[in-house]
Amino acid sequence: MNCVLKAVLIAACAALFAVPAAAEYPERPIQLISPFPAGGAADVLARYLGKELEAQLGKPVIVLNKPGAGTIIGAQAAATAPADGYTLFLSSNSTFSANPAVYAKLPYDPATDFEPIGMVATLSLVILTQANSPLKNLGDLVTAAKADPKKHLFATFGNATAPHFAAEMFKEAAGIEMTHVPYRGSAPAMTDLLGGQIPLSFDTVVAAVPQIQTGKIKALAVTTAQRSSLLPDVPTIAESGYPGFDMGSWAALVGPKGLPADVKARLSKALETVMAMPVVQEKLKTMGFEPDYHPIADWTGYVNKDIGRMREIAMRAQIKVD
Repeated sequence: MNCVLKAVLIAACAALFAVPAAAEYPERPIQLISPFPAGGAADVLARYLGKELEAQLGKPVIVLNKPGAGTIIGAQAAATAPADGYTLFLSSNSTFSANPAVYAKLPYDPATDFEPIGMVATLSLVILTQANSPLKNLGDLVTAAKADPKKHLFATFGNATAPHFAAEMFKEAAGIEMTHVPYRGSAPAMTDLLGGQIPLSFDTVVAAVPQIQTGKIKALAVTTAQRSSLLPDVPTIAESGYPGFDMGSWAALVGPKGLPADVKARLSKALETVMAMPVVQEKLKTMGFEPDYHPIADWTGYVNKDIGRMREIAMRAQIKVD
């Protein structure tokens, strides 16, 4: 065999058995699961962050709404997806700590089935009533509820959600009784509040501000330790006579457990870059969120601690699921 032919055969064999270089993540569009209905606070956040992450990652980030069962449907879909970085999940403490506090069994383990990319934001909850209500502040509500407990109904966007927990905490702190009316989402609850079918609502600042700005409803207090950037004139429950009261909602971006290290690093860097942008921080504030980006090194410990807190509230308030 001459040298030329031998060289050709060697080159052909090398090409035949060569292992193709691994493609750099991401190669294709990424799916971002939002376990809430379209139009709600969490969905608004998912769509905005999805667009910003898309610019950093160079591939489309497609938001997929999978609402239902108190976020369980979406959470299960995310937890059981391939851990390849092409399915992400953006959700709140409703998924990660409220559900485990009230369900005896879940089709996902919030502490071990997810890989944290990072904390994104916190969200104030707010106590709302009609603009023409005689209630002017939280003190008026407490006085009225003590005088006639059966009269006062309050709406939330679902049983065992963060607003429900906040309401039960407030009832306990104030020593009052009010009747919970859970709705299937924020929009129908807001519709009934606006229409006068229900006198009070615990909802997110995101959902409330547009209606507050039109003068149709008013806010009595926010439930977080700090005032909302979007409602700086509305006092906190703590400021209104109940020191230490703090119950809000937090949102985190995660993936299925077991993301490859390089994929997680790419996603973490993209999220860090997005959340450091002043324009993003201002946008989140105008939407009603408080930017609060930070990595979560001990996801299991963080989630289990919050589950413990929520479980204590659920036990005292007898928050149950059907």
